[in-house]
Amino acid sequence: QVHLVESGGGLVQPGGSLRLSCAATGRIFTINAMGWYRQAPGKERELVAGITSTGSTNYADSVKGRFTISRDNGKNTVYLQMNSLKTEDTEVYFCLLHQLGGIYWGKGTQVTVSS
Repeated sequence: QVHLVESGGGLVQPGGSLRLSCAATGRIFTINAMGWYRQAPGKERELVAGITSTGSTNYADSVKGRFTISRDNGKNTVYLQMNSLKTEDTEVYFCLLHQLGGIYWGKGTQVTVSS
């Protein structure tokens, strides 16, 4: 089984930065995709950024130019560098791993942007 553990969430002021990390353990295949989703209360979960095992990336329009996704395949870890944070970014962020045979989610980490 695959287990995902997020870290790095917390409270930050508008304009500040945070870096989220997600480490995957278990039966990880070489070919996979990892990413970050977020969800606000009463809203649908939405894609923030995704990255394949070959390095191809995809971003939501709302975070382009501010967020950067990266990964370390040797550690099976994905990162989300979040800069120029806005109050609208206040959501629970979930890590995802998608590979042949399964989709796996982390428990989520809270990001709060407030002055």
